Amino acid sequence: MKKNHADTYAELVKKWNLDETTELSKWADIIEKMYFPFDEKRGVFLQQDGFLDKDLTPAAQLPAEERPLNKNWSWDRILRSCYIKQADTLQSIFLYENEFDKETIRRHFDFYEPITVHESSLSPCIHTILASTLGKEEKAYEMYLRTARLDIDDYNSDTDEGCHITSMGGTWMAFVMGFGGMRVRDGRVVLNPFINKSWKSYAFRINFRGAWLQIKASQGTVYIENHSDVACPLNIYGNDYTLEGNQNLEVEHQSLITKS
Repeated sequence: MKKNHADTYAELVKKWNLDETTELSKWADIIEKMYFPFDEKRGVFLQQDGFLDKDLTPAAQLPAEERPLNKNWSWDRILRSCYIKQADTLQSIFLYENEFDKETIRRHFDFYEPITVHESSLSPCIHTILASTLGKEEKAYEMYLRTARLDIDDYNSDTDEGCHITSMGGTWMAFVMGFGGMRVRDGRVVLNPFINKSWKSYAFRINFRGAWLQIKASQGTVYIENHSDVACPLNIYGNDYTLEGNQNLEVEHQSLITKS
């Protein structure tokens, strides 16, 4: 910002009363010393030091009457177990997805998802998005239903305490960023849609820098309409396009599903 937008940078320095010498050097020191435990054998970042010393029994093997854990176990027992309430390490990978290749994401997902109990409304939507990225259709759909129906089906026995607004936003994220595969990269809207085999089609709308787009995916095609006068740069299944104002674009649907 200092190099490319000097005026804006100067305004922010003044607004925040930023001490460029002391504060920036302090943050640089923190970044340099930040520690991320990593298991070389599994090729995954660890939830915490000593995490592999825990009993890593998959959550699927827990007795049904003991779920949700936060209603049936003491917090002491929960914190000594391997079971994760929400996407923690996977959340970081989601936020910095460009920093990881797909196999690295897959290793982390396959390691952490089986021991995640999803007793947080923050969890299922992130798992939907990553499962979609990895082509795991069944898991993506399972997690989508969990985030969309969290309060309706009272998964965690806590709907009586109030509805989960995070899960409402998470439902949009799961749908658009998961099934729609939408990202913004290098100034383009990136789309990698896939459709569950039980659905005929789905559609959603986004507004990107004044371009108002409607995206519809079916089993055969992906159809995009630009309902504005603003041209929009797109990348669909790895191919670049420019969708001019008030025009439409149709491409063949490509399956992203894997067997794993």
